[in-house]
Amino acid sequence: MRNIAFILKRELGGYFATPVAYVFLVIFLVLAGVFTFYLGNFFERGQADLQAFFSFHPWLYLFLIPAISMRLWSEERRSGTIELFLTLPISIGEAVVGKFLAAWAFIAIALVLTFPMWITVNILGNPDNGIIAASYIGSLLMAGGYLAIGACVSAITKSQVIAFVVAAAVCFVFTVSGTTMVLAFFAGWAPQAVVDAIASFSFMAHFSAISRGVIDLRDLVYFVSLIAAFLFANAALVELKKAG
Repeated sequence: MRNIAFILKRELGGYFATPVAYVFLVIFLVLAGVFTFYLGNFFERGQADLQAFFSFHPWLYLFLIPAISMRLWSEERRSGTIELFLTLPISIGEAVVGKFLAAWAFIAIALVLTFPMWITVNILGNPDNGIIAASYIGSLLMAGGYLAIGACVSAITKSQVIAFVVAAAVCFVFTVSGTTMVLAFFAGWAPQAVVDAIASFSFMAHFSAISRGVIDLRDLVYFVSLIAAFLFANAALVELKKAG
């Protein structure tokens, strides 16, 4: 745990050592505001809730989180610091988890900075704060899913651009797999079990369930399992590159 905490602190501090972190936070907050107040018709809906805010999170994360994850391992490999990094008295598993937790903590900070929206809806009306709290938890779990995928992809290549594009593509598949259009396409020729399996991989379906205020164990297991699976693959890829 000490090694993971050391890496977490090192990596999280690294984010704020450059202007990139602040630029990301500004972009995230501006886009969240634009999507909520303009595209989401926040005021026109006449309801004191944050549905318009959370409904765009999958699409925000689809591009912003691969932008964070693309440097996790690609930059280490490109600059050649991965060899030095892996000579530290830490295991690859600890390195993978530490880097992931640092990036996840950074995203959590971005989410916390949206608290003025929560305050705003409480000033305007009487929202169900339990639903809003559940939505924040669901959003953070979903962000962890996107991040684990991006970190795994980042371990494959030295190119941050390739890591970004591939991670965004894989995340897009997980995002839209449960949509009506995708399921209708498979329903025409695939067995129902296959259609159900594809639907079960959807980020949006699991996030939507949590954002209704019901934190179902199945949704928690889905996100935790997905994060664990991609972190395991991430560690295996780094081990493979190290051995090669």
